[in-house]
Amino acid sequence: MFLSATGAAVRLAALSLGLVSLTAAATCHDARAAEPAPSAHDVAASKDRVQERAAEVGRTKARLAQAGAELERLAATAAQAVERYNGEVLMMRRSLDAYVQARVRQAEADRRAEEARAELAAFAAEAYRIGGGSLPLVVGGTGGPQGFMDRAGMMEALARQRAGFIQKTEAAGNVAALFQRQAQDAFAERRDATVRASQARQAAVTAVEQQHEAVKRIGAQQQRLEMQLGSARAHAAKVARERQAALERAEVRRAEESFNSSSPKSPESSTQAAPRGSVSAVRRGAIVVRAALKWLGTPYSWGGGNASGPSYGIAHGSRIHGFDCSGLALYAWAKAGVRLDHWTGTQWTSGPRIPLNRLRKGDLVFFARNTSNPATIHHVGIFIGKGRMVEAPYTGARVRVSSIWRNGLIGAVRPAG
Repeated sequence: MFLSATGAAVRLAALSLGLVSLTAAATCHDARAAEPAPSAHDVAASKDRVQERAAEVGRTKARLAQAGAELERLAATAAQAVERYNGEVLMMRRSLDAYVQARVRQAEADRRAEEARAELAAFAAEAYRIGGGSLPLVVGGTGGPQGFMDRAGMMEALARQRAGFIQKTEAAGNVAALFQRQAQDAFAERRDATVRASQARQAAVTAVEQQHEAVKRIGAQQQRLEMQLGSARAHAAKVARERQAALERAEVRRAEESFNSSSPKSPESSTQAAPRGSVSAVRRGAIVVRAALKWLGTPYSWGGGNASGPSYGIAHGSRIHGFDCSGLALYAWAKAGVRLDHWTGTQWTSGPRIPLNRLRKGDLVFFARNTSNPATIHHVGIFIGKGRMVEAPYTGARVRVSSIWRNGLIGAVRPAG
């Protein structure tokens, strides 16, 4: 009896130990499964398999870093050229509007001047008909002294009226001449703006071509360099890239889940544009972020994007249905009822500057070649919280989530409705 009880106790202890081990193993497995694949453990393991000389690895890493820096520089140059072209197109449209308005004003002024000249001619003919300029009529008329006084008064009135007609005609002519000069100036500005836009377009085409070729060239170069590090090093680099992509996908899912769980079904849950001023600033920012996140993975298209969504762009973007950086910002804020131009230059002045430690979701963050000169702004992203933004980066890339903390961050703006 005692031995049976002891055996049962031993079996019970063994069973309990087995359950504890299984539970611990399951917990560990669940913890690893919850982490985006490949896991940090996978990355560490792949690095441990790298067995190469440190000097060779260091030199190759330096070349990889140099290639990445070149790609970043060319992307910034292309983006600045594209945004300069966007600005010149906006100026060209405004100068065209000014020219059209000046021509309308000139036509109206010419019409009034012609009316004034016709009135003066009609008055002169009438005055001649009644002998208004004839001295004998005044001196030798009938009616005696009283008649003379009546005729003199009439002539004085006619003279004043004639002077008034002349003054009115001269004034109308001066106004017409002024509007004509304005129309000529507007036409000249329109012509110059068209030339500038054409030049900016060519510069942008050249810059984008160089950047696009660099994407392919540097990508191939990076693959060759990784191969030089050996199969283990190449595997480690591949696992690290996959790990980064998995983390970005997880970040996107968390951002989307955060909006879906914390936001009630209200105006910001709709993709339709909200009436201006109908939502609070915080809710407006949520609308902006939700609208931008909707298009993750959409191709970059130079000139692409409007208030309705992605569109075909120009030049390299003419066959790509997507967004450029300012086109994505324009679209997202349109959904919150705020109209922006398709240009980072005026988007930068679309609202108050926001300190970087007081950013709210939806704020626009800008990047420049020279952070002390807003004229060099070339890129804009949409802040989504936790130091992250949605952006349409450059030709060959897609709308993505990335960090705002990188070179060229010049400041942020909260567009005003």
